[in-house]
Amino acid sequence: MPTIRTDDGVRLSYTEHGDPAGEPVVLIAGFKAAATSWKPQQKALAAAGYRVLSLDRRGHGLSDRPTAGATMARHGRDLGDFLGALALSRVVLVGGSMGGNVIWSYVSSFGTGRVRAIVIVDQTPKMLNAADWPFGFYGYTEDNRDTLFAETVPNPGRVSLFSKGPVRIARLLRALGGGERRELSELERQLLGDHARADWRPTVAAADVPVLFVAGRESEFWPAEHAPAAASLARRGTAVLLAHDGHAANIEQPRRFNRALLRFLSQL
Repeated sequence: MPTIRTDDGVRLSYTEHGDPAGEPVVLIAGFKAAATSWKPQQKALAAAGYRVLSLDRRGHGLSDRPTAGATMARHGRDLGDFLGALALSRVVLVGGSMGGNVIWSYVSSFGTGRVRAIVIVDQTPKMLNAADWPFGFYGYTEDNRDTLFAETVPNPGRVSLFSKGPVRIARLLRALGGGERRELSELERQLLGDHARADWRPTVAAADVPVLFVAGRESEFWPAEHAPAAASLARRGTAVLLAHDGHAANIEQPRRFNRALLRFLSQL
């Protein structure tokens, strides 16, 4: 697979599909997920004429696993290095889960000069619950701010895997290579903690490009209402809530997700 080098020498792997002359769409997966998890979107976007680029973030997929850079700020800069290395402009950035907040990290550092639009897939801009933001991770408050994510991604116990049914389970297992390892390295724990404590709402409010927030009605981690709440913060925000869909919204219900994504792109 092709690669680029970041400004601190880390090799990032990516895949490319579709028309090389098409409008670019960059897909950024979530925590511990690889670029290959976007396979259903790669095919649909390529068929619609887009240039589809799927990025493995540092420590993910086939990219390098360095001993530094386990922060959201660094992952945002990595995205900037990727866009710069490929000389991409007027790009649509699509981020799932943590990948969505990597986009906000990039925008907070570099602005939207290269960006045509943004799509955030089931990721609240603030995971810590507060009086003015009840759309964070279930049970995550100031009382356990530094402990809840200390070892792994906790299970709030809201939606069981088996309730998804065999088709959705099979899609998840295929996309994630049979399931993700739950034991985290020290660097993964650092990245997860940094991600959990961040508040990207000011960046969302300042963004001057169209933003689509997608949520699964059966998200395991937070209320689906985070999507319309985040859209109300954005200058040009819209939201879509997908029925019978969970946190991995693009994987569990790929046809519904692809229809919403392509509809949004057609209106730009």
